[in-house]
Amino acid sequence: MQRLQAYKYELMPTGEQQRDMRRFAGSCRFVFNKALALQQVNHEAGGKFIGYVEMAKQLTAWRNSAEMAWLKTAPIHPLQHALKDLEKAYKNFFEKRANFPRFKRKGQSDSFRYPDPKQIKLDQANSRIFLPKLGWLRYRNSREALGELRNVTVSQSCGKWFVSIQTRREIDIPVPRGGMVGIDLGIARFATLSDGSFVAPLHSFRRHEKALLKAQRSLSRKTKFSSNWKKARIRVQKIHSRIGNARRDFLHKTTTTISQNHAMVCIEDLQVRNMSRSAAGSTETPGRNVRAKSGLNKSILDQGWFEFRRQLDYKLAWNGGHFIAVPPRNTSRTCPCCGHVSADNRRTQARFECVECGYENNADVVGAINVLRAGHARLACADTSPEVGASGQEPTEATIQFSV
Repeated sequence: MQRLQAYKYELMPTGEQQRDMRRFAGSCRFVFNKALALQQVNHEAGGKFIGYVEMAKQLTAWRNSAEMAWLKTAPIHPLQHALKDLEKAYKNFFEKRANFPRFKRKGQSDSFRYPDPKQIKLDQANSRIFLPKLGWLRYRNSREALGELRNVTVSQSCGKWFVSIQTRREIDIPVPRGGMVGIDLGIARFATLSDGSFVAPLHSFRRHEKALLKAQRSLSRKTKFSSNWKKARIRVQKIHSRIGNARRDFLHKTTTTISQNHAMVCIEDLQVRNMSRSAAGSTETPGRNVRAKSGLNKSILDQGWFEFRRQLDYKLAWNGGHFIAVPPRNTSRTCPCCGHVSADNRRTQARFECVECGYENNADVVGAINVLRAGHARLACADTSPEVGASGQEPTEATIQFSV
């Protein structure tokens, strides 16, 4: 079994290296935006989509022109990879997997990639890495990067620079451990398992909401682009970074524990985007209970359900387990004892009481039991749709990016 894995570390660059990395990220952003503008002009003129090969010729012309000669100071491979990113964005749009590509803004997802492993040197013993036109950079070596080096991505977040090292290695096909479990996701309880246990929610955003509100209020009172405004913006960014880091750490620990202790996991196929849609409505048809729905949406998005499902999917594949997503309809209204379906079975948010046979239990536990039964039924039918993760097939390749 072949495994692709990425290890992310914090860089410790010098002042000159930081300036170079900002300039390289800006050059990649410029190439991406200029190529996107060229694609739009060409489309409006009735032309066909310009492929990567033709766009790479345009890049060569830009670098050789007098107006954009400064592009030569940046390494060529990251600039070419920016064009590949644009082509991939268009492909996702054409295949209806994403929206139309948008122009990149400075300070948002600043990054660049070195796709050629021959140009990269990794010295893990001395905690340093060599990158073209940057030289040797120190990094916080928190864990060993295993496997053959494939590519390196340098990114900036909240004033810090990180390096993501992707490797490839061969491993033995793992044997799954543990039994089968169904999981019901919620807000009062983040994840309730069909065996009766549950995981308490972290509420990362709620914990930092007051500090974030105070920092944003301070930012709004500053003159835009002034020195004080920049300092206040950094404070807001740090709080957002702290919220995201805490949530990712919580999700990684939870999914790792579940995937290592269970051979099959069944989960609801929740449409988070639809569940967290605003209830404001329009001027002609205004919404109802807008404020209450807004608070609910905030709580839903604070849980990170989609990221939980994504991590659980690939970690189960890594451990040889099976991941199955089932429709969530009536999972919390169906009695697991007699099968009676009614909204009256769940008169309160936390308690389930069947009006037919009198069965009582926690509503989230009932939902998890029904999710597990639906997963059993789907597995018995040998469903090989995309909703079924690793069931019925041995995983051949998986990818992960750890935040260290």
